[in-house]
Amino acid sequence: MVAVINAKAGGGHAQELAGHIAAEFARHGLRASVGLTASGEDMLATARQAVRDKIGIVAVGGGDGSVNTVASVLIADANCSSALGVLPLGTLNHFAKDLDIPLPLADAIAAIAHGRRIRVDSGEVNGVPFINNSSLGLYPDIVREREKQQARLGRGKWLAFSWAAMGALRRYPFLRVRLHVGGQDHWRHTPLVFIGNNEYLMSGLDIGKRSSLMEGKLSLYVCHRTGRLGLLRLAVNALFGRLHEAHDFDALTAHDILIETHKKRMLVATDGEVTIMQTPLQYRIRPASLEVIVPDREARPIPAEVQPAIIRALRKDH
Repeated sequence: MVAVINAKAGGGHAQELAGHIAAEFARHGLRASVGLTASGEDMLATARQAVRDKIGIVAVGGGDGSVNTVASVLIADANCSSALGVLPLGTLNHFAKDLDIPLPLADAIAAIAHGRRIRVDSGEVNGVPFINNSSLGLYPDIVREREKQQARLGRGKWLAFSWAAMGALRRYPFLRVRLHVGGQDHWRHTPLVFIGNNEYLMSGLDIGKRSSLMEGKLSLYVCHRTGRLGLLRLAVNALFGRLHEAHDFDALTAHDILIETHKKRMLVATDGEVTIMQTPLQYRIRPASLEVIVPDREARPIPAEVQPAIIRALRKDH
């Protein structure tokens, strides 16, 4: 197997992290070639080589952006025989959580070694895949400004994000969009359009989670004619399970969505990564397009510390 690790995930100790990951896989009988990557381009190149070499397992260590980068390589190759393993080394790890992949590193490695393979859906916008979600409006504006502050002022990720969010809320840009869904057109004046790979739960303590990544549909969420206080009201309604009562919020599902606007190009976020795309934006679901390893709840792997004793006992029997 090959493990592609985002070098930034090591917290300054990337080499030690890589050695630890290789040793943990070895404890479970897997020989892992662990590669540290300093950029998205390096990560793509390593994953592509692994797919060309028909490596059985391609694991990725990092946040959701890193997971999407490696997953996009596996999705792009229709004849890919590699399965994705996820080592959740990011801050939020939405994809791992939605698939019940354990967050502790040792447990995630054990899940890859002893897990089962399933096929999950992915989304796509203008040919660019995403495993979690894509958005227009406020969020990509905030992410782009956060990246500028990190590069220009050396601020940490969350401090830069907070300043960027306050700036975006002061500007509060609106989009005028036409949403073509299910043969119908919907015009909206909105600060935010959110498209998910499968349906997100939008109320209560489970808000922002997905119960399945195998339903074969996109979810669309749009707040329209909503000011700053309106956004706060939507958040409160969501937390108290009253989002269905909101009159300025739309939620629906579809297999494909076409988004048109008067802008020729616009910022689009896909799994936290922001790019500039030509309009119109064509979204579609790609059912069962990614094979991923998830924990096998029925399996009971033998603890590594007792494996040597069992091996010695078996040898004696023979």
